[in-house]
Amino acid sequence: MEQPEKTVLVYVFNGFADWEGSYVSAELNQTDAFAVRTVAPDRAPKRSMGGIAVAPDYALDDAPGEFAALLLIGGNAWLDPASGIDAVVPLVRRARAQGALVGGICNAATFLAEHGFLDECAHTGNTLEYVQQCAPHYRGAARFVEAQAVADDGIVTANGSAALEFAREVLRLLDAKPEEAVESWYRFNKDGL
Repeated sequence: MEQPEKTVLVYVFNGFADWEGSYVSAELNQTDAFAVRTVAPDRAPKRSMGGIAVAPDYALDDAPGEFAALLLIGGNAWLDPASGIDAVVPLVRRARAQGALVGGICNAATFLAEHGFLDECAHTGNTLEYVQQCAPHYRGAARFVEAQAVADDGIVTANGSAALEFAREVLRLLDAKPEEAVESWYRFNKDGL
């Protein structure tokens, strides 16, 4: 009997950094095991930082009950509570409670830090100083790692220049491809022909 696809949710909002999730979304969506779907505060179309319009598959209030991963893609709204971005916190909590992978890149990693999700695991972001400045409630500085991307305890974090490294860690944690295939894919995209 064929296994059903596992859903990977990508959170989108007006101004999300489209390129930061493009590698991982494309690779996951090309497998038979995963289906990438977008979730947003509501069902209204969202426009990325690059001007690409996205019609969300789900609103926060009708997101699937179970999913394999929740990917939070960067953008400036993560640093502005007035933007309403905090509405995603319950979905992040639900992801953690059910053992789904949570990924945050660039300012989304800072958002995870601000809300306490990184206090007990190794993580990275857009420099420790930046995270401390932009996330006043952050208590995980002792676990900060100066690296492009870090995976620990089901959470993947990356700085804003690490879309490929973010993708590599998500692909590894989800067992989307054999390890050698992930590394080969990463090297090809990082170094070229």
